[in-house]
Amino acid sequence: MEQERDQERSMDISLKDLSKQLEDFAKVRNWEKYHSPRNLLLAMVGEVGELSEIFQWRGEVDKGLPNWEESDKEHLGEELSDVLLYLIRLADICGIDLGDAAAKKILKNSIKYPEPKTKREFI
Repeated sequence: MEQERDQERSMDISLKDLSKQLEDFAKVRNWEKYHSPRNLLLAMVGEVGELSEIFQWRGEVDKGLPNWEESDKEHLGEELSDVLLYLIRLADICGIDLGDAAAKKILKNSIKYPEPKTKREFI
């Protein structure tokens, strides 16, 4: 039951909450001087590389990763989190509201790529 509550709490955390936690984490460790946009971008790219390594020799994988070991899924979650956290920190340092920017981008994409009028367009 406690694990379910922890899971629900983690699902409800906002980008702003994560941004504040990352800011506090960096301040306490005196890392702010290293958190330039360039450094954060390069760190994120490195994490994307680590994320890519997980999939490198697996070929195509099924949705939900049904044939993966729990330890592999946990590792994947850690690497996905690393990428997300660097992305949030980079956006924050650049003064970009990532949630707002993402919502605007989804709207822009919905205009650029409208829903198909008929099912034939899917074929």
